[in-house]
Amino acid sequence: MSSTPFPPAPREGIATIRHELSFLNAFRLVQALVYVGLAFSNGGLGGLQPGVPDFARSVASLYLLFALVSMLLNRRSMPYARMAVAAALVVDIVAAVLAIAAMHDARIGIAMMLAVNLSVGALILPLRLSSFFAALATLGILGRTLLTADNGTTGERDLLEAALFGLAYFASTTLCHVLGRQLRATEALAEQRSSDLANLSQVNELIIRRMKTGVLLVDDANRIHQINESAWMLMGNPGADQRDLGQLAPELSRRLYHWMTSGKLDETATQLADGVPEVVPRFTRLAPNDDSHVLIFLDDTSLLSRRAEELTLTSLGRLSASIAHEIRNPLAAIRYSAQLLAESKSMDSTDQRMVEIINNHCIRLNEIIENILQLSRRERSRPETLDLGHWAQAFVEEYSQGNDLGADSLRAIASSGAPVAAVADPQQLQQVVWNLVQNALRYGRLPGEPARVMVVTRQGEHGVPILEVIDRGPGIAPKVAAQIFEPFYTTHEYGTGLGLYLARQMSDANQAALEYVRVAGGGSCFRLVLTPPARSPAEPAETTQSTATR
Repeated sequence: MSSTPFPPAPREGIATIRHELSFLNAFRLVQALVYVGLAFSNGGLGGLQPGVPDFARSVASLYLLFALVSMLLNRRSMPYARMAVAAALVVDIVAAVLAIAAMHDARIGIAMMLAVNLSVGALILPLRLSSFFAALATLGILGRTLLTADNGTTGERDLLEAALFGLAYFASTTLCHVLGRQLRATEALAEQRSSDLANLSQVNELIIRRMKTGVLLVDDANRIHQINESAWMLMGNPGADQRDLGQLAPELSRRLYHWMTSGKLDETATQLADGVPEVVPRFTRLAPNDDSHVLIFLDDTSLLSRRAEELTLTSLGRLSASIAHEIRNPLAAIRYSAQLLAESKSMDSTDQRMVEIINNHCIRLNEIIENILQLSRRERSRPETLDLGHWAQAFVEEYSQGNDLGADSLRAIASSGAPVAAVADPQQLQQVVWNLVQNALRYGRLPGEPARVMVVTRQGEHGVPILEVIDRGPGIAPKVAAQIFEPFYTTHEYGTGLGLYLARQMSDANQAALEYVRVAGGGSCFRLVLTPPARSPAEPAETTQSTATR
């Protein structure tokens, strides 16, 4: 096993290490200038023998050159910060020991400046390495003292000074290393908390922006500071420079003033702009007893009506399901009795007509019961991968065999080229298309002409599978087309208004989109955009675009 003596700096402490390394190099440059000043001054070298001043000046000059190079290479040495600090500390210790030997009178100041080098290095280096350099500096100063010490009290004093400096080196490096480690842990925690707060702020902003409820922040000067997308739409899409609430929505501004002065809230619905839904405004302060900023919530009445409608449909489905189960038994008995009466040979034409009416109404009532039961069941979809072309052909054949089309025509048209694959529940897709075809045969015909219905399968843009039920009838008026998917809406006197609503509900359960499209030249088209099957990573993506002749 091999170990790395200088592990890379942790990623979360890069900025701190950059500052520490810059400070160390800057201090080293100042330290070298001090050495040069002492070496070249007339009074700084007193007591030295001839020839020693030249040595001191050489040491100071070389150390100044090293400090300048380290300062210039500060940025480039960042990837190798610990290795650069370790090598530089070796030079610092050697230069300090040599400077103390050459400039004995300045030994205390030089030794104190070396403590700064060791302490800053301890912020970057591991504890063992920092202790090694502290020991190296201590041994250097002690060795120099032992070589130059006299036998008298002066030598003992120098040894005591060197020992005290060594103790200070160990204490300062240990303390700085512990502080550096805590500083990095605190910095990492602060960066993590800052990142978490930034992410949380983005999430909150996205939630508020995408809320269906409109949200505005208004100050005491009646100016809008923040507005989300729903509020922007409910106020008629104002310009970005329009921030005065009194000009954008006078009624909302009036209600806000009334609420702030009287504390009473007007909960009646109002329309803030032309062509937008009505809203019910609500107000709240950002802080208690603080009127400087007010939050305004705009509740879309259409959404509230839709939620109430969903709750009503759920309750109605449960109630009607229990009633439908009770009706099916007597209805089956009535129809069975009518079939027995129809087999009687002694009935005249009037009675046979009456029996036929009973059977027709039993069939209609049974369809109503089936629709109500489907409304209450909401069965879970079991999707499979289907070949839409083969599926549509099989559906048309099955429907033609089970229903008397007479003069009407029902055809399946598949796009040429590659097969169209889709993911859907076969049974629920059968119910959706059966309902669409039934409506097309019933309503999609011109007066006095047979119905012509086509089930078309093709690929749309980007390979999206599409199934369309097209007829050549009179089409649907735009006002009616906007409501045909609403529950209980029907234009036929015998209709229930649940067929298309259930078809869209089952389409949504299969992650498909059902929509009505007008056909140029007359007719109607109900388009079902299905989900394509997932492609494997190795399978090349293909986009096959084809059109079907209508």
